[in-house]
Amino acid sequence: MINNQLIYFFSYTFYFNPQINIKIHINMINNKFHKHFFILFFLTILLGCGNPDTSNHIDIALEAEHRTPSYIKRDKYRHPKETLLFFGLNPEQSIVEITPGYGWYAEILAPLIRNKGQYYYTSLKLHEKINPYFVKVEKAFKEKMEKNPDIYDQLHWVHFDPKQPEFAPNGPVDMVLTFRNVHNWAKAGSAEAMFAGFAKALKPGGILGLVEHRAKVGTPLEMQIKSGYMTEDYVIQMAKDAGFRLDAKSEINANPKDTADHPKGVWNLLPNLRGVADDDKANIISIGESDRMTLRFIKE
Repeated sequence: MINNQLIYFFSYTFYFNPQINIKIHINMINNKFHKHFFILFFLTILLGCGNPDTSNHIDIALEAEHRTPSYIKRDKYRHPKETLLFFGLNPEQSIVEITPGYGWYAEILAPLIRNKGQYYYTSLKLHEKINPYFVKVEKAFKEKMEKNPDIYDQLHWVHFDPKQPEFAPNGPVDMVLTFRNVHNWAKAGSAEAMFAGFAKALKPGGILGLVEHRAKVGTPLEMQIKSGYMTEDYVIQMAKDAGFRLDAKSEINANPKDTADHPKGVWNLLPNLRGVADDDKANIISIGESDRMTLRFIKE
């Protein structure tokens, strides 16, 4: 049991200094279950206050013990707090994440939105001819959910057909988020359908938040697909054609060290390091992850 002194300490800290970085005190609790309980407890308290401080909510989610250690190492490249704040996320929204895969952002979003919002994890419908990779990913994320039921118990899982995607079965949502996925849809020929699906899923005025590997201006589409780097022009046009207006750009996830012209495309870089020779590995690692566009669209 958690003793009364510790509960008093948490109550005193929050009551007299609501802006304090609560994550320091959460780390004093050793028991994993109790840590999860207090993370959700404090998110509930914060959400019950007027003008909720989304920044604090994100800090708590980022420091939560359920996060995968190797994922935490990616924070310095992916800037999750700054990215989510740029998109305008708040914990009371209904949010669809498109193909979260193994759940890098899901580990942050699921507890962040759990109490007063809705989080939709979407993935491809499985069938006999589907790439085994997607079966592997689905199995792995289900195991993650089973290990952390207090984090993922409110998650909505939606399977979709990429040719006619339906992402929001419970009605229009506030925000759709997608991270480093556009090149896959371009390769599969489903980009147009996917963007149309985003528009259909959103309420009028809803937000599409998008991060993607960034190609140099003028790169041919064939080379974009091969390299995994897409031009901003391509992405913006796809969104406009689906009924979105570009609201803002950010350089939060820019990386000037990335030349975007690697032999194996974006997969040469972290976290994959595909085809990188041992004697070149240190140099490639020093680049970091890819240069990325960060775009916020509004549904017209």
